[in-house]
Amino acid sequence: MTNTVDLWVNYKKVLDDVFPEFKFDSRWCEWTGKGGMQLTADIFTAPHFIKSRRVDIYNKKCDIYNNVIYPKTGSYLPCFGMDLMGFHQKKVIIVFDFQHPVEKFLFSLPNLPKAEKNYRFFEMGNHFSENIFVRYCHFDEVDKYLPEFTEYLQTYRKIVDEALPTGEDTSFYKDFDIYMKKLDPILGYMTSIFGKDNADRMMDEFFFSYADEN
Repeated sequence: MTNTVDLWVNYKKVLDDVFPEFKFDSRWCEWTGKGGMQLTADIFTAPHFIKSRRVDIYNKKCDIYNNVIYPKTGSYLPCFGMDLMGFHQKKVIIVFDFQHPVEKFLFSLPNLPKAEKNYRFFEMGNHFSENIFVRYCHFDEVDKYLPEFTEYLQTYRKIVDEALPTGEDTSFYKDFDIYMKKLDPILGYMTSIFGKDNADRMMDEFFFSYADEN
């Protein structure tokens, strides 16, 4: 594979198929960094969601896709987060989960598999669920986990359809963004490629924009 831009194309297609109502709202940034690394950060919106914040980071050797879906408030729903990280041909980390905004809230769904073990950076029972899905593989193995990804997203679809949240109280996500901002190791990675100022601004204004809300 000479260009990994489409490494996650089938995952994105599943997302579009399960949640076709998401529409492009705005592009927060478009950067070029060291090693020809490209980054785009976009906001998508939908009727029962505050936002889906999506980031693509890629060059000829790697392809990373991060997306956190924030539902509208009032129904106590989890977010849905996905970290699909292809660093090189033999290092891929696939993570997706129901991420509840309430601290120390153990979210669990009996019809989905439980996590096989505890994972660094993903603390089950504190914003991450017991169903967190984490796998390590190579580039040519990523689609092996599409069935599980589809099942998780379809389950999330049912959860949202049952609740149909309409609230827009983004302070509900303050503690969640604070926690994720402290935990997420991406700051160092972003700094090394796109510079400290850009990395800090992205952490504050895009990745975890609700952390500093009053």
